[in-house]
Formats: sequence, structure tokens, C-alpha cells
Amino acid sequence: MTTTKADPTADGPGAVGPLEPGATAEATGTRREQAFAARRAGTRQQIIDAAVSLIADQGFTATSVEDIAAAAGVAKGSVYYNFGSKSDVFEAALAGGLERLTLTLSEARAGLQGKEALAALIASLLEQISAHPDFAKLLAAEVFRVGREWQETVGHIRARVIEFYAAALREERPGDDVSLLAASVFGATLVAGLEWLVFQPEREFDEVLAAVLELVAGL
Repeated sequence: MTTTKADPTADGPGAVGPLEPGATAEATGTRREQAFAARRAGTRQQIIDAAVSLIADQGFTATSVEDIAAAAGVAKGSVYYNFGSKSDVFEAALAGGLERLTLTLSEARAGLQGKEALAALIASLLEQISAHPDFAKLLAAEVFRVGREWQETVGHIRARVIEFYAAALREERPGDDVSLLAASVFGATLVAGLEWLVFQPEREFDEVLAAVLELVAGL
């Protein structure tokens, strides 16, 4: 006899109940499946948010699945249902942060070229660090590490983000190898943003932005 894996925190999409007036069984089933998918997506995001907050505060090794479940307000089994392991939760968090960051950077530099695009990218990254400080801490901690299970995901994040800066720099310095320069600008912005959040929170955003722009003014 085969068994079906079930989420311990939610009803399955195939749960049987009375049809709504005028609704067909197929339409009602579709709505139930959509509702189930929405609930599961919400649970997954709760777990990811909890994991990011905990790991940013106390590190990956010190954070247990039990800790994540408790912080997310779900059963431990729900973490394993939605993700295969703690590493999978962390990798999903990195991938989600990547999508958010790359979308924001793409919008920031739209219609701009060269130095104007570079300034917009720096400002956008600082805004993202301010809005999502826990993810920024994770990114800073993991971006230069090797040998992790999620190294491929982190490398992908790093390459995609740095390419935005490289593209702007190539417009100013056509023909030059700007890969190291682009990585330097990204790294300087990330470190400046974290310095601001952790050690100098009294600074205004414009002060931090001006400091980074002054640093790259000669590029």
C-alpha cells in the first residue's frame, strides 16, 4: 500500500467538502487547490523569513530546525515538508533574495548609462541593505566562502549582482577588464551599508551614499 506525504500544518488540496451553490466540482476543486497553494506559499515564506532572521543573528550552525519552526510558528514537520533540510531553507532564502535584489538593480539602472547608472546601482544596493538587513548580513558572510552546500547559489548571486556594476563601468571604460573593479564597488557598497546599520546607525542615508560615491568618484 502506498502512502501520501502530507503537510502536518495544512489540509490537502483534495479535501472533500460541500460544493458552493452553482459551482461545478471541477471549479470548486481548482479553487481549493489554489487556496492550498497560497497557504503553502505563505508557510514557506514564514519559514524562510524566520530562518534568515535567526541565521543572521546566531549563524547557520547554531540555528536548528526546531529554532526555525518555533520562530515561524509552525510545526517542525512543516519545515521538512516544505524544504528537505535546513540547508535547503537557507538556499531558498538566498535564491529569493537574489531575485528581489536583481529586480531592484535592474529597475534602478533602467534608462541610465555609465556613471549615472553606477550611482543609481550604489544607491539601490544601499536601500536594499537598509530594507533587508538580515539578508545583507547573510550575503556578506557567505559571498566569499567556499565549500558550502549552497556555494553554487551564492556564486550565482554574486555574478549576477556584480554584472550590473560591470555593465555600467564598461560604458565608461570600453575595452577594459572591469571585473575586479566591479567586484570592488559592490564589496565597498555592501561593507559601507553594513557599517552604517551595525556601527553607525545615526548616519543619514544620504551621508552613506555620499561616502561611497566619493570613494568611486575617480572611476
